[in-house]
Formats: sequence, C-alpha cells, structure tokens
Amino acid sequence: MKKSLLLLFLVVIIATLPLITQQGTEFGGADGEAEEAITKIHPEYKPWFNSIWEPPGAETESLLFALQAAIGAGFIGYFIGVMRQRNKQTKQELAEKSKHVTH
Repeated sequence: MKKSLLLLFLVVIIATLPLITQQGTEFGGADGEAEEAITKIHPEYKPWFNSIWEPPGAETESLLFALQAAIGAGFIGYFIGVMRQRNKQTKQELAEKSKHVTH
C-alpha cells in the first residue's frame, strides 16, 4: 500500500512538473504541425474531408485525448493482469500434477 501511494505521488509530480515549469507555452498536437508543414510545401492543398465534429475548445479536446489514453491504459493493465493470473494458474496446476505423479 505504501509503495503504491509513493508511486502515485511520483506520477503526479512527473505529470505536473512540466506544466508548472513551462508556463506560457502551448502544448500543440501533431495534427496542427502536419497541417502547417503541408501548407508550406503546397499552399493550394485542400483536405480530402473535414472533421465530423469539432470539439468546442482545447480543454475538451485534451479531455477526450486523456480519456482515450486512460481507456487504453486500463485495457493494457487488464490484459497484463489476466495474463499474469493465467500464468500463475498454469504453474499451480503443473505443481499439483507433478505432486500427484510423484506420490
């Protein structure tokens, strides 16, 4: 329990430190950078399609991105947990089988 709290505290510090130390900067995404680069190379370029829905603000877009990341992390964590449990069960079953064979 203590180790988990310490790790959680470290994650919070690591996540907030750049936000505190880098004030006044804009954290833009790759989409905007790509659009800028394409416009410089080919000014007449027209996108093939437009977004179906544009989020009302940068905060909403960041929230959706964070939610997507959290869901992905939850899925990966669940998968790792299931695999560890299966591995543990398999080892336990093998140990029980070898116990029955020797007796």
